[in-house]
Amino acid sequence: MTTTDDLIAAAEKHSAHTYHPLPVVVAGAEGAWLTDVEGRRYLDLLAGYSALNFGHGNRRLVEAAKAQLDRVTLTSRAFHHDRFGAFCTELARLCGMEMVLPMNTGAEAVETAVKTARKWGYRVKGVPAEMAKIVVAGGNFHGRTTTVISFSTDPRARADYGPYTPGFEIVPYGDLTAMRRALTENTVAVLIEPVQGEAGVVVPPAGYLPGVRELTRERNVLLVADEIQSGLGRTGRTFACEHEGVVPDVYVLGKALGGGIVPVSAVVSSAEVLGVFRPGEHGSTFGGNPLACAVALEVIAMLRSGEYQARAAELGGRLHRELAELAGTGRVTQVRGRGLWAGVDVHPRYGTGRELCEKLMHRGVLVKETHGTTLRIAPPLVVSEEDLDWGLAQLRAVLGA
Repeated sequence: MTTTDDLIAAAEKHSAHTYHPLPVVVAGAEGAWLTDVEGRRYLDLLAGYSALNFGHGNRRLVEAAKAQLDRVTLTSRAFHHDRFGAFCTELARLCGMEMVLPMNTGAEAVETAVKTARKWGYRVKGVPAEMAKIVVAGGNFHGRTTTVISFSTDPRARADYGPYTPGFEIVPYGDLTAMRRALTENTVAVLIEPVQGEAGVVVPPAGYLPGVRELTRERNVLLVADEIQSGLGRTGRTFACEHEGVVPDVYVLGKALGGGIVPVSAVVSSAEVLGVFRPGEHGSTFGGNPLACAVALEVIAMLRSGEYQARAAELGGRLHRELAELAGTGRVTQVRGRGLWAGVDVHPRYGTGRELCEKLMHRGVLVKETHGTTLRIAPPLVVSEEDLDWGLAQLRAVLGA
């Protein structure tokens, strides 16, 4: 039998070291549970950074993919296919919008949103050529392409990749005064995460998102909501913006839209905004392919039931009550989040985030750290109450609570 150590050694030898995975090699998965190559089981409290909102091997999604695999998987956008119109129609309807521009990965969708905002700024708003500005928030994570890391404040993401793409202004997240000052006549968009995931599941102050919405309307600026991690049920609503009663001009979606089966992303907006494109100005060979559309259509149908949003809200309440108790013991210094999603700042005396993740791994629970001693907890929305409670009990045990 090939061992965990053998497989990790092969990966280390022949792959670029852009990640530092936990030393576990997954061979199978179902629901909220993973099984490694040696038969050990682990509770997944990360859910592929929210790409697996509906769990591993969800039967509805797997069956949708299997059925499409027997028909047609790729046409490129050179030809129409019979799933594309339905996908665009249903996703636009889910978002309360009119048009969809499909891509594959989240980073591609963000790049597409940047191009969309700039083109809209020049063609509709009338910003002088080459003068368009987009305002973003410090602590953001929108991907790792050259343009996107140009407006990152994370030195790990930026170092050694210059020269950087101009046209962005960074303001502190949650600071409405700074946002107001940043908006000028050449600002075409504010690109923002309603909840900052990579930063540690940071929720903005109450009133911040509505304030940004009001400012962007006043200044004729697009509000672009990156809901790649926060959207599609994770926070207890279809979109995290809904918690603040905010409807953006543009949604940027990904991760859970592909059901953990295929990469699917999209920019969704009005006909006025996405109508600025003409054939040949943007595209993707795989974007909106038949297999992706078939899976995403099933995801949309599942979300329409409201079941998953309600489950995230209910289990999220349970999650945050348990974590609040840990915070009361001093072992946890802060808990943030919304729905079935939490950033947990553990007191440094209990070890680094990496050390805590490895201790939890040895107890059969998988999470991932960010920024020192912060743990991100984001189980699949299908996790049972009993399994969630058991996973949190392992965290308490690791902290000696």
